[in-house]
Amino acid sequence: MQRRSFVKTSLLATAATAVSPKLGSAAEKLKGYREFYELRAYTLKTEQQQKLVEGYFKDALIPALNRLGSKAIGVFAELKLAGQTKIYALIPYNSWDDFINVQDKLAADAAYLEAGAAYLNAPATDPAYERIESSLLKAFAHMPKMQAPAQKPRIFELRRYEHASESAGQKKLEMFNDAGEIDIFKRLGFDPVFFGETIIGDLRPNLTYMVTFDDMAAHDSHWKAFGSDPEWKKISAIPEYADAKLVSRITPTFLVPCKCSQI
Repeated sequence: MQRRSFVKTSLLATAATAVSPKLGSAAEKLKGYREFYELRAYTLKTEQQQKLVEGYFKDALIPALNRLGSKAIGVFAELKLAGQTKIYALIPYNSWDDFINVQDKLAADAAYLEAGAAYLNAPATDPAYERIESSLLKAFAHMPKMQAPAQKPRIFELRRYEHASESAGQKKLEMFNDAGEIDIFKRLGFDPVFFGETIIGDLRPNLTYMVTFDDMAAHDSHWKAFGSDPEWKKISAIPEYADAKLVSRITPTFLVPCKCSQI
């Protein structure tokens, strides 16, 4: 019995030794996991273009991306119009490889090509859009995955912070990730959707994030609460975190979800 027990114990120990590196490797991979986000802005001239772009997302691109593992695709129109709206799209990817391989996979998806034909094959004389501005962002370490808010009527604020230098940008990232700025947003009920550092795109260095509100009155009251929050005052009073040193421009864009949006 003792020998049998010893053999059994030895076998279990051997199996544990073989499995534990794999478990450890998976844990380490998960620990460093961060999503990537493609942020698009479609410049449009007509309502017909807007309908075509929204229809493309609804019938072709969103179903195809969902099949490829990208969930919760956001599609938005501007809240305050100055002429024809732009269409903004937020597309999450689980990895860098998912992003760089997506076009090849879409090109091989017969259902996508058929459903998106009107958009994909629009002639130069009658284009589906004027141009697409596109940026690739990497999720912040302190919020590595998008958090889609509850489905109900709401407005979204997309905020871009531009920096005078790369070092200033890294300091602002530190402020969000390590000093607790993201936690303040969550505690005060901003319902943040994502925080991302722009690694490819215009106006770099910059970071971009999205927060949500029931309406503009809620927007105003939330930001007023943020500005007077004791923890925020404590963080922002640290000389190395002064906005004058880190942020050269803030650009807010107010958005409402299109009917096809999954956010």
